[in-house]
Amino acid sequence: MRLHLPNFLYRGIPVHRLQLHGQCRRKTLGYGRRSPDTMASWSNSDIHIEEERHVRANDRNYNDKFFYADNHIKTSKYNVFTFLPINLFEQFQRVANAYFLVLLILQLIPEISSLPWVTTTVPLVMVLVITAVKDATDDYFRYKSDQQVNNRQSQVLRGVLQNEKWMNVRVGDIIKLENNQFVAADILLLSSSEPYGLCYIETAELDGETNLKVRQALTVTSELGADILKLAEFNGEVICEAPNNKLDKFKGTLYWRGSKFPLDNEKMLLRGCVLRNTDWCFGMVIFAGLQTKLMQNCGRTTLKRTSIDKLMNTLVLWIFGFLVCMGVILAIGNTIWEQEVGRSFQVYLPWERPVSNNNAVFSGFLTFWSYIIILNTVVPISLYVSVEVIRLGHSYFINWDGKMYYGQKDTPAEARTTTLNEELGQVEFIFSDKTGTLTQNIMVFNKCSINGNTYGDVYDEFGHKVEVSERTACVDFSFNPLSDRKFTFHDSSLVEAIKMEEPSVQEFFRLLALCHTVMSEEKNEGDLLYQAQSPDEGALVSAARNFGFVFRSRTPETITLYEMGTAVTYQLLAILDFNNVRKRMSVIVRNPAGQTKLYCKGADTIIFDRLDPSNEDLMDTTSEHLNEFAGEGLRTLALAYKVLDRDFFEEWMTRLLLASTVMENREQRLADLYEEIETGLLLLGATAVEDKLQEGVPETIACLTLANIKIWVLTGDKLETAMNIGYSCNMLRDDMNEVFIISGHTAAEVQQQLRSAREHILGLSRVSNTADEEKTEMFSNDSVFEETIIAEYALIVNGHSLAHALEPELEQVLLETACLCKTVICCRVTPMQKAQVVELVKTNKMAVTLAIGDGANDVSMIRTAHIGVGISGQEGMQAVLASDYSFAQFRYLQRLLLVHGRWSYFRMCNFLFYFFYKNFAFTLVHFWFGFFCGFSAQTVYDQWFITLFNIVYTSLPVLAMGLFDQDVNEANSHRYPGLYRPGQLNLLFNKRQFFLCTLQGIVTSFLLFFVPYGAFSLGVRADGLHLSDQQSFAVTIATSLVIVVSVQIGLDTYYWTAVNHLFVWGSLAVYFAILLAMQSDGLFSIFPSQFPYIGTARSCLAQWSVWLVILLTTAVCVLPGMAVRFLKTDLYPTLTDKVRRLQKASRKQGPREQNLRRVRRTSSRRSGYAFSHQQGYGELITSGKNMKVSPSTAGPSPCLSSPGVRNSRHFLENTMQRKEETPEEASGTWEVRARTQQTLESNVGSHSNGTQQTLDSNRSSNSNETQQTLMDSRSDANGAIQT
Repeated sequence: MRLHLPNFLYRGIPVHRLQLHGQCRRKTLGYGRRSPDTMASWSNSDIHIEEERHVRANDRNYNDKFFYADNHIKTSKYNVFTFLPINLFEQFQRVANAYFLVLLILQLIPEISSLPWVTTTVPLVMVLVITAVKDATDDYFRYKSDQQVNNRQSQVLRGVLQNEKWMNVRVGDIIKLENNQFVAADILLLSSSEPYGLCYIETAELDGETNLKVRQALTVTSELGADILKLAEFNGEVICEAPNNKLDKFKGTLYWRGSKFPLDNEKMLLRGCVLRNTDWCFGMVIFAGLQTKLMQNCGRTTLKRTSIDKLMNTLVLWIFGFLVCMGVILAIGNTIWEQEVGRSFQVYLPWERPVSNNNAVFSGFLTFWSYIIILNTVVPISLYVSVEVIRLGHSYFINWDGKMYYGQKDTPAEARTTTLNEELGQVEFIFSDKTGTLTQNIMVFNKCSINGNTYGDVYDEFGHKVEVSERTACVDFSFNPLSDRKFTFHDSSLVEAIKMEEPSVQEFFRLLALCHTVMSEEKNEGDLLYQAQSPDEGALVSAARNFGFVFRSRTPETITLYEMGTAVTYQLLAILDFNNVRKRMSVIVRNPAGQTKLYCKGADTIIFDRLDPSNEDLMDTTSEHLNEFAGEGLRTLALAYKVLDRDFFEEWMTRLLLASTVMENREQRLADLYEEIETGLLLLGATAVEDKLQEGVPETIACLTLANIKIWVLTGDKLETAMNIGYSCNMLRDDMNEVFIISGHTAAEVQQQLRSAREHILGLSRVSNTADEEKTEMFSNDSVFEETIIAEYALIVNGHSLAHALEPELEQVLLETACLCKTVICCRVTPMQKAQVVELVKTNKMAVTLAIGDGANDVSMIRTAHIGVGISGQEGMQAVLASDYSFAQFRYLQRLLLVHGRWSYFRMCNFLFYFFYKNFAFTLVHFWFGFFCGFSAQTVYDQWFITLFNIVYTSLPVLAMGLFDQDVNEANSHRYPGLYRPGQLNLLFNKRQFFLCTLQGIVTSFLLFFVPYGAFSLGVRADGLHLSDQQSFAVTIATSLVIVVSVQIGLDTYYWTAVNHLFVWGSLAVYFAILLAMQSDGLFSIFPSQFPYIGTARSCLAQWSVWLVILLTTAVCVLPGMAVRFLKTDLYPTLTDKVRRLQKASRKQGPREQNLRRVRRTSSRRSGYAFSHQQGYGELITSGKNMKVSPSTAGPSPCLSSPGVRNSRHFLENTMQRKEETPEEASGTWEVRARTQQTLESNVGSHSNGTQQTLDSNRSSNSNETQQTLMDSRSDANGAIQT
């Protein structure tokens, strides 16, 4: 586990808790609309933004004048002395706690309190103590985390190198980094162990890309080397931009020795990067702590609350208003009663001092507050305790789920929060990173096509293709002593072709071994380590190595291969570098025989246009093979070569050198020359590299799509790579109606492209008049209209276009267009743009969002979304530590949402419905009793029953239901994703459901009071005495209430466990035991004032007539609800009802076999090209700047005969300008149709009526067809993701 970044980046701590030490010289600005350039981590006070930064090396006195942030962090909130006051202050900021505190104060006033203060004090103290312990524990872990991060060691130059804690690093310090170390701050690279001040870094935690990137120091500073004296004397001053979140831009100037040197992003090492393949480097700290670019991209941490929490706050206000209304009614009744009736009783019931002046109105005022106290149990504080206990239990269920445990890394699922579980059952949008989240960050050479023959498939003795698995035998590469033992390939026919020295096969692998920019390092004889600029190149060069064409070493002028054990040195004449416009790379070499050849690899659509006409038949055959490769989600490249005439090449080289020196149209002239020589190519074949998806990704995405969850991919990768993965995991498919690519470079272009796409989707491309346009706008804003679109579209947005699309005037157009599409992919996205996209959907769609990623570049969107999920993958633990939930594989997301999330939402909704029902039924009995007790605020129940009802008598059964209940089992939760839909629509508990449970509670309270009242008003006992006194009447009502709510929870529970039985029946037994104990002789003799009702329970419950009244009350309270539920389920069954009925019918049978069959994509012409290589490495190689100087390479190569060739490195120096990708036609491999779910539901619906026999017969036919339909839609993609 790598923990290289401070944990305040991850643990979800509000940013305003993070303390910066001091302020720098800034200009005070207003804080309005969020800008990408504004700092995300300042306190809640005035926001200050630097205008520019001045940093002087090795001069702390000068830098301290600006009060720049250091690397010290503090995320803990308390200490021993401040914990109690601050924590209590925070807790009483919650409306519920403050409400109960006010009630407690009211209960201490004797004139208005009819209940003892203990009834509110005990539960309130329990809540405060439990919360305080939880807060103290969390803060202690934050303190430990702070200590761990602040005490990490870094080598800082203080005259001499010495170890310093991270928290002591300051802006302007010079620090030393060693290989594989994380960069502790944003530093200016001064020197390194590599030639020309080069160093290699991995930026996976910034942008998700694992390919190495090059940074180069200024020449004047690279001469400092590792000389500590020179570095200590370095006093250059940097004037640069203020802290911001732009990862790809940096502007500054270095002033040193009377000269100034421009600085850009290529000179910077950003915090979060890892130093790779570089022994050491020195850098000067420019930004530290919260002011680093990584921290600026982390966004604000907001308190995440579920929609149910927000709804409960609203409902509490409604209930309080209802409580006030009841208090007013009863207070008015008391005033009238005292005025009209109460005066007649003053002789033996005199008014007390406050109302001794015959002030009936004041009596009503006091009665109002008394009833507020009595009726406050409508919202008991135990509700909040129970909610937290249920959420904690759901979190432990996630942690204990063995089916979400990843054994290879010993990584269980972890719920890092306890407050968002039910929100998991309401997700509508998922925002996913690609690299490390959907993929494994592993490139594997999978298949190839050579001279019209495919290699890579395995066949049995009957000639039938066999699916490759872990048990499939691998090719034996023992003939090659330099082979990589980790490399696996299963088709032995390719090795046989190599051994038979087939020319086309040898030329194929010769091209792979020559046409690249890989660097080779050989520390021990035969122990080769390839330093690849992209994982694609590494996979291809490794494949050539294993098949006998080993790339051994290179100099700026030569490349040395070992071809089948024989050393062959090729003269490197030129590299025609890759870029995003050319989509190809070429090298020109001269072999020992003096033959000059051009080897080229690139996108098949580009290569095919440059082939010699004689290759047409081979091109058609190879094209079919490419279709197959692309259909399996493989990343393809076409390979071709050309034999060059020596005289032509020399003349072309002269023109190339001339073109590289002109000032005007240099790039275009070079491009024209490249086009000239890269024509008439001879096709060799194609490669198919697998960017390995994580296991189960296509199936998971398909199932989530059937659950009506929209998945958007936000990645830092290039367009082709993102599209290729989109096809691999079935987000993009051939049968989609249209794939829109937004790649405009200006706001106007982006707006036009978005509107054109939207009009095309809506079928309004021919709209010409204003009225129609207004109608279009009206329809587009209707979310229902979005769901009526049957056709399937995909939207792909490039990074530079997204920057324009997120502007205020275009963001609504982007959102409307994207929501009309089935698939949305954003590529070349910065971490802050990821957060902005999530925020856009979160704010405008009012839908629950979930963000999932595995790197530090995903932290911002993880924090912004309603729910953040971190994957413990290849890019460290940063995303995990910032997340709400974490696990090791993307496929576990399906179980997290469709099982745990749906169950949590279902359980919480049932719990709240039942809890409000039982408390309305319990409390409103006092309201009805008020009309018969002179509105005197007399309680029906004794004080002990009021205290224990929610704490003892009814707490455990409702907890059991909230923890263990299931509407359907986990297998059917996966099998029928449509069951997830009610959570997205918030159907199970909303304002309407609250009104229904309130109405049911009011009716139940009415019946609980008036049925016993009517039965006892005229009844007599067998001995002629009156049947009931006030306390016997209270016991009858209380017993009826406990039995009614127990029966009701039994009817509301769908899944009974031993715990449910124990809690329900045990609570009833405990009620009777406590009731008889509290009204027994023993307690009365010990506490006569506390337990005055001696023998009442025994006397009352001994009467058969009382039990008949209890039975009658239970029946009239429960039977109407049962009848309504039965009719609703039978006449208007939901999908849940249908599945539950099917589940009940098939309970006696074992689980069904799920036969997943492979569905091959039909042939289509699209390129599977996706290459993560970047421009610029060709110049580095031909310049020799990245070559380590050795005696063998110090002098000029004797192979070169022309000065022009020796200076050929200059011809690419002006091709470094990067251009954006152009869209390629695309298609996919794996089909999921939205109508599958409709078919499924209709099939399941066939089981909703009929006898058990009918169910069994239907299940044997329709259900199997339904299952097969779903399984067909989830066609096995394992074959496409296996090696």
